Amino acid sequence: MTAEENAIVLDFMPTGKSSAVRTEPMAQIMGKDYFTLLEVTPKAGANLSVGEEVYIGKDERAKVELIKGRIMFKDLTSNSLSELEGIVTDLIEANGEKYLNFYNNARGISLKRHQLELLPGMGKKHMLDLLDEREKKKFDSFEEITERVKGVPDPKKAVIKRIMEELEGPDDKHFIFVRPPAAPKKQFYPRKRY
Repeated sequence: MTAEENAIVLDFMPTGKSSAVRTEPMAQIMGKDYFTLLEVTPKAGANLSVGEEVYIGKDERAKVELIKGRIMFKDLTSNSLSELEGIVTDLIEANGEKYLNFYNNARGISLKRHQLELLPGMGKKHMLDLLDEREKKKFDSFEEITERVKGVPDPKKAVIKRIMEELEGPDDKHFIFVRPPAAPKKQFYPRKRY
């Protein structure tokens, strides 16, 4: 996966976190492409607003000074948590074709499991019906999926729910839409000499 170029502001704290020892401005943001959760330090004098898009790529950034690093779902502030699902929904609607392509191109994970089955509410029967319909003709919209595949869960809501599950840290090891969490760093323990 390539690095995130743009992100959406989830929360801006002009005086930093209340629990922090040092008080410096800080923001929590989410990448637009892979929903990567990050903490950043804004440039001096920059004011960020919730829902604002900011550039976080490698070139000169207008409002972000430093990307502190990735954070986990559990590290989000209450403001970030309250904004998260709405912003995810907006991103899905703005990039509908990308997520519709998932339905048109999803593949098997193993002999017994398909990527479509990872979506909430999507069982084997719906998955097989969807695959049959997809063979006849690719889907042109989310609405067309619900028209052609009877009883299938709302396709857009299923994607949103899956993204939220992946952000929270799924029990499942498969990540469809969200950048997987970084592997824990191995601790180095020097050998004892006897």
